[in-house]
Amino acid sequence: MRETDLYPPVKAFLEGQGYEVKAEVGPADVVACRGDEDPVVVELKTGFSLTLIHQAVARQAITDAVYIAAPRGKGRPFLGALKNMTTLCRRLGLGLITVRMDDALVEVHCDPAPFRTRQSKGKRERLLREFARRDGDPNTGGTRGGIVTAYRQDAVRCAEHLAAAGPTKGALVAKATGVARATRMMADNHYGWFARVDTGVYGLTDAGRAALGEG
Repeated sequence: MRETDLYPPVKAFLEGQGYEVKAEVGPADVVACRGDEDPVVVELKTGFSLTLIHQAVARQAITDAVYIAAPRGKGRPFLGALKNMTTLCRRLGLGLITVRMDDALVEVHCDPAPFRTRQSKGKRERLLREFARRDGDPNTGGTRGGIVTAYRQDAVRCAEHLAAAGPTKGALVAKATGVARATRMMADNHYGWFARVDTGVYGLTDAGRAALGEG
């Protein structure tokens, strides 16, 4: 498809809202005017892209009412991309329109508006808690997978103690390692390293021994 295929349904949609609409005015793909209101600018693209965002941001030098428009796709990958693009547009003060080409349905997912980041106190606290609990700096920035977390470091401490002392009561492991949640951690056995050999007593599995060898 072509960008020009998007123009008729977008134009009809805006005209239905009382705008006079013209294409290719100056640098803008679509310009819509209604009375004394600020003009609306729409940038058309056949898919979401960084180029589309760059063009739309450049049009904000003309008006605050800038939209980007792209064809609506199908399936979960598109829905994920749409969600991400909607979030990005809100952050940049842009509007987002999709056009369902089968029947020319135009849907506005967000309108241009000032954006203020809403920070999550819970996420901030979890970040700082993990930072404080992590021993040293065991990872390299940009790593994908295999991240050493504070939880994993605690699990390694418990495993190392069991490797040296043999099956041990959880309370004694906690005292020896300083890992207050040792019993809970060994019971949950997230990594498959621990096995309960008696009530409250845990030992190492083959996977646990292998993990220590890899470390």
